[in-house]
Amino acid sequence: MEELIKQVSERTGISREQAQTAVETVLTHVKKALPDSISSQLDAVLGGGAGAVGDLSSRAGDIVGGLGGMLGGKKD
Repeated sequence: MEELIKQVSERTGISREQAQTAVETVLTHVKKALPDSISSQLDAVLGGGAGAVGDLSSRAGDIVGGLGGMLGGKKD
């Protein structure tokens, strides 16, 4: 999650603390809208520290597929 906070701060020009608040607010909102299985995967990826980017790549298909199914897209 630190990398996401850093990117938000750099891209928007806001402080790290403001970026952290923004990221946490958005993630809380998104996780409430997701099924528990996908929300827990998101938690695992964001809490993964240095390996989070690789973990995100390996789980991206599952997460995106789940979101597509939620939104009425093609289900495998």
